[in-house]
Amino acid sequence: MQTDTRADPPAPARILGPAGLIPFAALALGVWLGWPGAAFGLTAYGATILAFLGAVHWGLALAAPAAERSADWPRLGLGVVPALVAWIALLLPPSLGLGILALGILATAGVETLAARRELVPGGYLRLRWLLSAGAAGCLLAGLAAI
Repeated sequence: MQTDTRADPPAPARILGPAGLIPFAALALGVWLGWPGAAFGLTAYGATILAFLGAVHWGLALAAPAAERSADWPRLGLGVVPALVAWIALLLPPSLGLGILALGILATAGVETLAARRELVPGGYLRLRWLLSAGAAGCLLAGLAAI
C-alpha cells in the first residue's frame, strides 16, 4: 500500500477528529449531572464511533494495491469486529456497555498499532487515533463511573 508518510494527518482530520470528542464529553457530563437518557446516549455514540473506526479498515482494504491482497482478511476482519462489539455493547445496559466500548476503542487502536508496523496504517493517522481513542475511552469510563 502506498501509505501516507506525512507526519500529520490532513487539517480537516485534525479539526474534525477532536470535534468528535465533544459529544463524548457532553454526554459523560450529562451522566454525572443525571440527565435522563445521557447514559444511553453515551453508549449509542460510543457504539457508532467504534463501528466507524472499523469501517476505516474497509476503506484501506478496498484502496490497497494488488501487492497487499494478503492483508485483505486481517483488514476486513478489523473492519467487522468493532461493529459487532459495538452492537453487543449497545444491547447491554450502559453499566456494561460503556466499559466494553472503552475497551473496544482502545483494543482497536492497539491492533492498528500492530498494523502500522507492517505499514498497513498511515503513521499520522495512528498518532491522531491514539489521542482520540484516549479521549473517547476516558469519557466512556467517566460516564461508567457515574452510573
